[in-house]
Order: sequence, then C-alpha cells, then structure tokens
Amino acid sequence: MNELHNGPLVTKFAALSDPTRLAIVQRLAEGEATVTELAAPFAMTQPAVSRHLKVLESAGLITRRVDKQRRPCRLAEGALDNLDEWLAMLRQTMSAHYDRLDDVLAEMQTKDDRTTE
Repeated sequence: MNELHNGPLVTKFAALSDPTRLAIVQRLAEGEATVTELAAPFAMTQPAVSRHLKVLESAGLITRRVDKQRRPCRLAEGALDNLDEWLAMLRQTMSAHYDRLDDVLAEMQTKDDRTTE
C-alpha cells in the first residue's frame, strides 16, 4: 500500500495525468520518434515537449537513445507493466464486490418473492 503514496505507480500515474504526456505515450506506442516529430501535432515548442519527455523519462515510461545528433524516444520496455498489474488487481477486487452485490440482490429478491406469495 505504501507504493500507492510515493512509489513508481504514483509517479507513472502523475506523469500520465497530463493530456500532452498521455498523447506522447500513445504516439510512442506506434514507434520511436524524435522531439521534432513529437512536437508537430502540438502547438508547443520543442523545449516544451522536451520538458514533458523529461517527466516521462523520470517516471520510467520512456527511454532515449543517442543517434548522432538525434535523441529518438521510445516507450521503455515494461513501462506499463506495474500499471497494468495494479489495474488488473483493482478490476478483480471490484468484480468480487459486484459478485457479492449480485448475491445480496438475488437473496433480497428471493425473500421478496416469498413474502408476496
């Protein structure tokens, strides 16, 4: 539970909470891109996009490599694994709660049917 307050999971969710960074991650899911390529669809400067990339890199979501004068970015291997695991755990917990709710509602319906007979 401590990871929820200050761990990599929170850092990644915080990084993805910005619509621009989320769009950048979505674009990088298609393949690597340079800052120039990533800046093109946005009405922002390359330095502004670079600041977003620094946040994503610090969160462990992307990596950059040096290719002569270019520094293409790509999604980090396994970048979303712990997010996916956490969401799967959350879905499982919620599903169990819904199953219990279904049982309670079915029991209530059965009791209601008995009292109206």
